[in-house]
Amino acid sequence: MTDLKTGTWVLIADGEKAMFLQNDGDAEAPDLNVRRLEENENPPTREQAANRRGRVFQSANVGQSAYDDTDWHEFEKERFAKDVADILYEHAHKGMFDKLVVVASPQVLGILRDEYHKEVQDRVIAEIPKTLTNHPLNEIERMVAEAIA
Repeated sequence: MTDLKTGTWVLIADGEKAMFLQNDGDAEAPDLNVRRLEENENPPTREQAANRRGRVFQSANVGQSAYDDTDWHEFEKERFAKDVADILYEHAHKGMFDKLVVVASPQVLGILRDEYHKEVQDRVIAEIPKTLTNHPLNEIERMVAEAIA
C-alpha cells in the first residue's frame, strides 16, 4: 500500500499540460497545491505543416503515391513529455521531493518512463495511466488518493 504522505509530489500530465503538485496535507486528507505549471501550445498538424505532402512517381508502374507527412502535433507531445522528464530530474536533483506519483495519459506515461533519470525513477511510488489535466484539484485529490490506496 502506498500513501500520499505530506510532501509527496504528484505530476498530472498530458501532451500539452503538466501540473507539478505537492501534498501539503496527509494521506487521509490530501491537500494538493500547484508548485509549477507548464503548458505547451500545440496546434493541430494542419496548422504546423509548412508544405503539402510529397509525391513519388513509380518507375515500374503508372501512378504516384503520397508520402505520409510528419504528425507535428504528436511529435510536439513527445517533445513536451521529454521536457517534463527533464524538469522532474532537475527538481529531484535539487532534493525538492522524495516521493512522486505520476498521473499521465497512457501515451505520455510511456514516454516519461523511457525518459526518467535514475534519480527520478527511484522516487516514483505510483503511476496512474489517466488524463486528469482538466479536472479541478479537489477531484484530482480524491481520484489520486483512491487510486493509490
